[in-house]
Amino acid sequence: MSDSELAAERIGGFVRRTPVIEVRPGMFFKLEYLQHAGSFKARGAFNRVLSARAAGELPASGLIAASGGNHGLAVAHVAKTLGVRAEIFVPEVTSPVKVAGLRALGAVVNQAGAVYFDALAASRERAAETGALEVHAYDHPDVLAGQGTLGLELLDQIPGLDTVLVAVGGAGLIGGIAAALHGKASVVAVEPELIPALNHALAAGRPVDVSVSGVGADALGATRVGSLALEILISQGPVRSVLVSDEAIVAARLALWREHRIAVEYAGAAAQAAMISGAYRPEPGERVAVVLCGANTDPATLAA
Repeated sequence: MSDSELAAERIGGFVRRTPVIEVRPGMFFKLEYLQHAGSFKARGAFNRVLSARAAGELPASGLIAASGGNHGLAVAHVAKTLGVRAEIFVPEVTSPVKVAGLRALGAVVNQAGAVYFDALAASRERAAETGALEVHAYDHPDVLAGQGTLGLELLDQIPGLDTVLVAVGGAGLIGGIAAALHGKASVVAVEPELIPALNHALAAGRPVDVSVSGVGADALGATRVGSLALEILISQGPVRSVLVSDEAIVAARLALWREHRIAVEYAGAAAQAAMISGAYRPEPGERVAVVLCGANTDPATLAA
């Protein structure tokens, strides 16, 4: 049994099997924004924490995590569900909507630094003081396996699936999906032009630092991708990487709302931006799934 299959058994009673809709022949949306806490992150967070609990490694001091927002919301949801404490570190770019959500879930929230890696460094200093369990946003085997359960669902929900388009920040989601698919379908990485962390890592053959800015910075703002996910992607052969402009992401988000009444955050629309901008052009007859991965946004901005 694969790591993702084991994860699916472990977290099955705690996460949603999110629906898939066929929006036109051969094109599907995976509605992962309907997941608990508003993004796919609940899968990896639950798998990490439940695995630690089963091994007797869940400390009384609870959980600690660094996040642009969505992962923190997932960890806070896990903590509330399991009745443990959560302390979340976020950078200054984190959306006020996400900060408010973290506090509503009962997490202790600390804003530290300009970008995700500043918050990560601060969270690790704090973890050394408290002994809390670190739930990394993407660079941990249990987190990757949990995210991979989304790939298992896609294989079951879309017979003959050819390709999955995935927005990339730290690469935990695409790494987990690629491992779960194991060559049964290809994955396409979609990143903002202003945060090309995986694109540059694939070119270099190792994680490299990039600058972080633009509309997707609060959710896709990892300065570098995780080494575990990159290893998976490189080992499985060439991975197609495409970049999309902020203008394309904004347009895709608005189109999802106007045409389908789907309200997602900018990062949640990034994969669809590759489709509507032409950055990714499916072959005739290709069956493509677009992962709409997060909806922690202010819906008022869609009415503008």
